[in-house]
Amino acid sequence: MRIFEELREGLAIAFRAIRANTMRSVLTTLGIFIGILTVTVMATAIEGVNRKFDESASAFGTGVLYIQKFPWVSNEDWMTIRNRRQIEVKYADRIERQATHIDAIAPVVATRREVTAGSKRTDGFVTGTTSGYLNASGATLVDGRFMTAEETDGARPVCAIGATIAENLFPDEDPIGKTLRVGGRPFTVVGVFEKQGGLFGEFTSDTRIFIPLAAFEGSFGTRRDVTIQVRVHEMKDMEDAKLELEGIMRNIRRLQPGAPNDFNINQQEILTETFGPISLTISVIGLFITGLSLFVGGIGIMNIMFVSVTERTKEIGIRKAIGAPRRSILLQFLVESSLLCLIGGAIGLAAAFPLSLVIDQFLPTAMPLSVVFIAILISLVVGVISGFMPAYRAAAMAPVEALRYE
Repeated sequence: MRIFEELREGLAIAFRAIRANTMRSVLTTLGIFIGILTVTVMATAIEGVNRKFDESASAFGTGVLYIQKFPWVSNEDWMTIRNRRQIEVKYADRIERQATHIDAIAPVVATRREVTAGSKRTDGFVTGTTSGYLNASGATLVDGRFMTAEETDGARPVCAIGATIAENLFPDEDPIGKTLRVGGRPFTVVGVFEKQGGLFGEFTSDTRIFIPLAAFEGSFGTRRDVTIQVRVHEMKDMEDAKLELEGIMRNIRRLQPGAPNDFNINQQEILTETFGPISLTISVIGLFITGLSLFVGGIGIMNIMFVSVTERTKEIGIRKAIGAPRRSILLQFLVESSLLCLIGGAIGLAAAFPLSLVIDQFLPTAMPLSVVFIAILISLVVGVISGFMPAYRAAAMAPVEALRYE
């Protein structure tokens, strides 16, 4: 219980000292304020970008594989990849017949075009596919339905649209049953996808207009890059499914044993594995910069605490003369330095919140409670470290020498 009494007494003395030297206290906490503000804003930005990336990557589907001509990430020679043969739509039928680890498959081909509805216009990715796309992609509809097999096989003039297309062309009405025009050809909207958002907007369903593959080829031709999307039956079968698909594709492409693949099987994990080291590097650089700010602030606190100890040498001598133990003197100055840092940290934290809202307009941010607790903990740790040497010096003073100090 004695320690709590000493802590309460130390807090009372610290508050009196801070009030007695208001301007000096304000200038002292300025370094910690800037350091904590920088730490918090950096942490919220990193957390926001990480969350946004995870949200964006999830749009690609955790159980979906993409058979494509180009890899998403590669160190290979670009000209070699560029000269690969195109992936063909007809591969999808053969893969569907032979693969044993998949639930759904759909060829996808796209081109960017202007889309109109009445007087409204917007740009979007016109995407030709089959009725299996909804299951193969894992995307979700919020209104209506997707195209049926009869509609895709018969090249019917129907379409399903992304959330952004719906917002731009039909802002104040239900899009279902309405007509839009793609390449001068009318299509009736039968479904609207759930908004996905994220950093990869153009690769999600948000900016897409899905039409039957046969209708796409009739309007825009067949010489396009094709992606074959495959949904794996179970996540535990992912590696087996990739190996199986690789074997089927090599057979289809008639590749000789030992010859390199002239196609890629991409998946969400490729993006995650690539982004992880980048995020870590950004975090390390950010923490180094903010660490410098806190180091400078901590040096300022330490200098001021040495000045405070010197100014209050006689007070220390009186307290020791009437029986105050070294622990009590040590705690008194540790509490004061910690309090200065906590005040600066609290103000920095309060300023970081509205600043993060402003930054969020340009860069995704997020301030979970963990960031708040870490900022407070850092303030406290800096206060204890910065105040320890001055506090130890005060606690080590001989009472007689302290009382003689002028």
